[in-house]
Amino acid sequence: MSLFGLGSRNQKTFRPKKNTPSGSKGAQLQRHIDATLGSGNLREAVRLPPGEDPNEWLAVNTVDFFNQVNVLYGTLTEFCTPNSCPTMTAGPKYEYRWADGVQIKKPIEVSAPKYVDYLMDWIEAQLDNESIFPQKLGAPFPPNFRDVVKTIFKRLFRVYAHIYHSHFQKIEFHLIEKGELAPLHDLIDSIVLSY
Repeated sequence: MSLFGLGSRNQKTFRPKKNTPSGSKGAQLQRHIDATLGSGNLREAVRLPPGEDPNEWLAVNTVDFFNQVNVLYGTLTEFCTPNSCPTMTAGPKYEYRWADGVQIKKPIEVSAPKYVDYLMDWIEAQLDNESIFPQKLGAPFPPNFRDVVKTIFKRLFRVYAHIYHSHFQKIEFHLIEKGELAPLHDLIDSIVLSY
């Protein structure tokens, strides 16, 4: 426990960064993402490089997005607690309930931190499942791969929506260091400049 109790947050929220296997096609694509993301042209940064496998591109970007959301949410865990966020919401109109279809079949209402915890565990299980996200070069992706990726992105977007609606003031009042906001720099600038 640190001074003022700020170090007592759930350590499970900060997870080790997921990496693509070194020497793989995914590692090469990750270098392409890193090189183009800071270019200022978001369309170019997400465009499939010529001649590349769309599923491989989606896999690498899914891991990257997971890592970015994980780091961003991790900076807010002392503010996003079961007391401050008893349900996973994005404003007054949207409430998200958790179901993974396996252990929790019927959607349940949980706090925002619990939702994010369930979500990160679920995504990590998907990313670690080589029948969904193959690690070997040339290994086939499953027929439902895009559906899995769509579900991952949809659920990760919910975390962004929750952060924006429930915790944007923490970001806006400079309580998070600029380096931690780098993945969202363009988005934050466009939001802040529109106010």
